[in-house]
Amino acid sequence: MSAGYVLVQTEARAVGVVHALLAADGRVVRVDPVTGPYDLIAAVDSDPGGVVAMLGGSGGVTRTLTCPVPPR
Repeated sequence: MSAGYVLVQTEARAVGVVHALLAADGRVVRVDPVTGPYDLIAAVDSDPGGVVAMLGGSGGVTRTLTCPVPPR
């Protein structure tokens, strides 16, 4: 099981839809809107790559950055 963070940049006016999609995913622990180059940050407790793959097919996402948490 891997954990990490997924930073998400969305198209204009797609933040709410992408936020709801992430919040409904069982792998996502928390989703926060942020300011800066990304629009949302999702804390993921397992399979960050799977979350990114799911977002890729959803539309409205222009860029993601996956930040895995190293094992302790």
